Amino acid sequence: MSHEPLQAQATLAGQPDNTISKAPGDESLAPQQTRIMGRASYFLAWFGGCVSIGTFAMGSSVVGTLNLIQATLAIAIGCFVIGIALAINGAAGYKYGIPFMVQARSAFGFAGTRVPGLVRAVPAIVWYGFQSWIGAGALNMVSATLFGFDNLVFYFITFQFLQIGLSVMGFQGIKWLENIGSAFILASLTYMFYATVQRYGDELSASLLTMEGSWGLPFWGATMLFLGIYSTMMLNVSDYSREHKHGTGPGILTTIYAMSILPCTLFMGLIGFMVSEATGTADPIQVFANAVDNTPLLMTTLLFIAFAQVTTNVLNNVVPPTYVLMDVFKMKFPIATVIVGLLAFATFPWKLVQPESAAGLQLFVQTYSAFLGPIFAILVVDYYIIRRRTLDLAKLYDEQGPYRGVNYAALIATAIGIVAALSFSAVSWYASLIPAGVTYYLLMQHWAPCQRFRS
Repeated sequence: MSHEPLQAQATLAGQPDNTISKAPGDESLAPQQTRIMGRASYFLAWFGGCVSIGTFAMGSSVVGTLNLIQATLAIAIGCFVIGIALAINGAAGYKYGIPFMVQARSAFGFAGTRVPGLVRAVPAIVWYGFQSWIGAGALNMVSATLFGFDNLVFYFITFQFLQIGLSVMGFQGIKWLENIGSAFILASLTYMFYATVQRYGDELSASLLTMEGSWGLPFWGATMLFLGIYSTMMLNVSDYSREHKHGTGPGILTTIYAMSILPCTLFMGLIGFMVSEATGTADPIQVFANAVDNTPLLMTTLLFIAFAQVTTNVLNNVVPPTYVLMDVFKMKFPIATVIVGLLAFATFPWKLVQPESAAGLQLFVQTYSAFLGPIFAILVVDYYIIRRRTLDLAKLYDEQGPYRGVNYAALIATAIGIVAALSFSAVSWYASLIPAGVTYYLLMQHWAPCQRFRS
């Protein structure tokens, strides 16, 4: 058996939250007994953690395809779907206090969880490096403007090690970072949107409102692009829901997820969409250098961009691969976060921010969404239909129990879902759900080698 089952057996779903505060960096794969986030805190954590510069790039990528109204609706629909998906797949983590890598054991098996773990970890590390480079670029521009010191590589290395230091504190640090930073983020986003409209309003009104655009496949593909940025988090939402205190129903949880993600996604997506249409520039640093004429306000905007990368990275891009390393290599949380931070250096983010990279990022989101959709469908079918929302925690932590090894039903269903998704790449996440979910259910019901995993 693993080193965690004693804690697993001692933790009962729905027990009162422990009032003892959790120490910084005191994270493990064992069921969460000390929950530190109430509704307001949980909402603000998601709000602050979803200011993704990748959303800016996604907005840039649909220029010429959608008009302003279509782009706005595409973002809103994407966020609504995200909210529902997060509430559905986060239910197991919320009820039992287990992280994603433990939740996935019932569907994929102890060894099989390395597949969804890897699929979740790789995009997180890529976005980690990409957003760190953007944040470093913002700090470098502040430094060059105010002090004449211009060294992007220096700021990238320094910025990355700063984030590693914050990440080591775990959810205790994440909670306060996200909660305190949310007001600054909202104010800055509002101003940035206003500055964009003021600077480029005449050009935009002539093109974005009058163009016909598309309500067909390109429109639904756009909803998936904005959804796809968070499709990674739909897999590992249990890593976060296990930190939320008991007492919140599914409807309220859905509202928390959707409404915390919508403002930031809407602002950033439309800013990227409008500015790229007006200037042809996809680099957010250059965009705001051109859009803001007042130096103090420009400095504030650039500092916001840097700060937003920290709040997004420590929540979205550090925790998932860290838990994967903890599960596969039995590492402690602080050590795993350091390794994840170092791996982000190897993603060559300076290549991803080139003007011609917006289309490449779009392809990247479409491609990895093809892998994430099937796994999401399998987890949902496993928890709601196969397990009927009842998990045996002792078995989930028993490496020699019924979930040992690999559940090939999950791997086969994942492969079929990926094929379906890649066949309809513009809507890959949507296209993968039914083939993967149905295949998994049928195999679990009728294929003898999978019967052990139904225990």
